[in-house]
Amino acid sequence: MNNWKKLKLFLRLSWKTVPSYIVLLLVHTLVSGAQVALNVVLPKFLIDELTGGCEVRGLLFFGGLVVGSNLFFAWMERFMKRRMDVQHTYVSQKMEQLLGEKVMSLPYARLEDPYYLDLKERAAFAFLNQEAMLNLITGLAALLQKGSTLFGLTVILLTLSPVLAAVLLVLVGVMVLLQKRLSVELQKIHEMILPINRRYGYYVTLAFSDAIQKDIRLYNMAGMLGDRIDWYNQDMTNTFDTFRRQEGFYMGLYNVINDLQAAISYGYVGLRVVTDWFGRRIGLGSFTMYVNAAVQFSANITEFGQRIVDLQKLLGYLDPFMELMELPEETEVLEGVPFTGPVESIVFEKVDFAYPGSEKKVLDQVSFSVKKGEKIAVVGLNGAGKTTLIKLLCRLYQPCGGRILVNGQDIMSYDYASYMAQLAAVFQDYRLFAFTIEENISCRETGQDRNKVEKLAAQVGLSEKIKELPEGLRTLLGKAYDEEGTELSGGQQQKVAIARALYKDASLIILDEPTSALDPLAEAEIYENFNDLAGGKTAFYISHRMSSSVFCDKILVIEDGRVADFASHEELMKKEDGLYRRMFQAQAGNYV
Repeated sequence: MNNWKKLKLFLRLSWKTVPSYIVLLLVHTLVSGAQVALNVVLPKFLIDELTGGCEVRGLLFFGGLVVGSNLFFAWMERFMKRRMDVQHTYVSQKMEQLLGEKVMSLPYARLEDPYYLDLKERAAFAFLNQEAMLNLITGLAALLQKGSTLFGLTVILLTLSPVLAAVLLVLVGVMVLLQKRLSVELQKIHEMILPINRRYGYYVTLAFSDAIQKDIRLYNMAGMLGDRIDWYNQDMTNTFDTFRRQEGFYMGLYNVINDLQAAISYGYVGLRVVTDWFGRRIGLGSFTMYVNAAVQFSANITEFGQRIVDLQKLLGYLDPFMELMELPEETEVLEGVPFTGPVESIVFEKVDFAYPGSEKKVLDQVSFSVKKGEKIAVVGLNGAGKTTLIKLLCRLYQPCGGRILVNGQDIMSYDYASYMAQLAAVFQDYRLFAFTIEENISCRETGQDRNKVEKLAAQVGLSEKIKELPEGLRTLLGKAYDEEGTELSGGQQQKVAIARALYKDASLIILDEPTSALDPLAEAEIYENFNDLAGGKTAFYISHRMSSSVFCDKILVIEDGRVADFASHEELMKKEDGLYRRMFQAQAGNYV
């Protein structure tokens, strides 16, 4: 994506996210530009009055205009700065929210693809660690301010001599070319430094992470982390050293041209005061105005060039962010026919799947069918493809071949939201949030069915724990944000996650290792009660403890990505050489 396209996308996102801040910056830009122009022009009339008629009324008028305009602009500057300081924090938070919302709206498959995981990490690093987007907003405003000021100053200089203005603009063009060349070199350095910077940020973040402090102390990792941080820091320093030498050369030329431009301006204006060589002599007031304009022109053109370099640099930093924001969202790619539910039937027809970037099939020609209300256990050795099969059913991925039919129709043809409304899943790596227990179960801030929450909490075995808590179900999970919050054990957390899945009242429930943190007795209790909890809903269970499969109508045995067996526990136990029987007996022997 070229810089112009990136800039257009950036402006569209900024306006959509924080329009009031953009308006504030534009007003500030116009005010700053107007102040410079007036401070160049107004003194001319005051000096002309002093060296001419010297009338009291004229002196008071122009003197008052100079003082009054500067007082007004000083007040405006303070007012705008105060408003912008207040908005600054808000804008930073809104931009973080924008990035978070985008990540949450992407198709899930992107978030397990190594390329997009890397892209997300790079986007977050540029965005959060370097505040690139916020700096780009303020940088653009400053560039616009310098550009509008230069335009006004050029108009003033044109009234003195079009030739002088043309010469100055040619020199400006040369300076812009130098800046462009420097920005190309900067982009090359940026491409080299970003991976190093990202790794450096990773190790620095590790050093601050609460989650690993125990391991750092137990295994004396502080020195190793510090060495890694130093190494990447030195790598970045060496890389930037090359760029600084190039920057010194180009900026040296830039400053020489800038000084030449100032010398031409001052010399020409001085000659117009003392000679008639280039036209009618100018007065002291005009001399002051044009010299002031030339001084301001030189100062602003230097800053203008620096802003262009900064803009190029920031656009380079934001490359991954822009790419991420352009990705289609889940709702854009997964629209379709409304799913009217409930789930009546599920059919896998010769389903193949391989993860992005891999040629190895995780699932190979998987076919089976399930009727409404059936409880299915999915078993197999580690890496057999059990969780992948469930992710496909949840539309977190699309099959590479074959079809998955629900109620006789390909699941990819259904509207995403209405289809997902009929699914509830608890995966091994489920997450609870720093909300209340009630909110974690209901996934709602308001309007919860309190009786339903209490009933489900009792059914999964949380009643005793909740009675111990002063706020009961309204107790916040975790103590990070509330000292009165509670820390649940791993088993209790899993019970909350199971209650959450049941609260959704979906017609298809999926439990992927939902009881791995429970002891065998607690797990047996959950599974024994789960048929009552699930009622007539269709359910898929994945568990490494084979005892859970006894409660199911059928067992789907996955071996090396293929369906090895699909039958009841009793039927599968009759197959002496079957994988299921071997796994069941091996585990039963361990328990004995």
